[in-house]
Amino acid sequence: MVSADIVFKYFPELDENSRHKILQLQPLYAHHNERVNMISRKDFDNFYLHHVLHSLALARVCPFQPGQSVIDIGTGGGFPGIPLAILFPKTQFTLCDSIGKKIRVVQEVIEVLELTNAQGVNSRTESLEQKFDIATARAVAPMSDLWKWMLGHWKNRACFFLLKGGDLDQEMKDLLTIQPKLKMLATPISSLFDEEFFETKKVIRIS
Repeated sequence: MVSADIVFKYFPELDENSRHKILQLQPLYAHHNERVNMISRKDFDNFYLHHVLHSLALARVCPFQPGQSVIDIGTGGGFPGIPLAILFPKTQFTLCDSIGKKIRVVQEVIEVLELTNAQGVNSRTESLEQKFDIATARAVAPMSDLWKWMLGHWKNRACFFLLKGGDLDQEMKDLLTIQPKLKMLATPISSLFDEEFFETKKVIRIS
């Protein structure tokens, strides 16, 4: 089983409070997984590598600032939103998902960890009334769909930080067909973390 040490290896600067919250994550999700399948049981031994550290790749690429508002689209079990909320306590995170039972678990995790900068919302992104500075998502939908869902929900200009894997050429072409002037930057996660799991995974910035 991969321990939380894999996170602390890459984020040695975490204070004691943040480290404690990271350590709480696996037992919390193990408890909830018994009644709601938040994370594949086959994948649970790699919880800290496949879910927590993967989420925190965004922390290496995106300058989350105090006072900014972030929406985590299709948060599912709360990734990447919950790990990011632990690392950036002065940034506001809205974890959005249309599946009510998952958001109920996410909200319970938020409350146990006392993450006052995070909230779970049971809604489709396009139905929200709030506006945001940044949008994150992990393997939720094609980029063109994410773009459409966020129309009218930006405080200023669009700014996505997405966790994606595999061949993304067609996704990028489809989005550029809609918005030809967009800038896209792909950062291989293998350039951030050494683990083999990240070889084909990327952080995509769209603005």
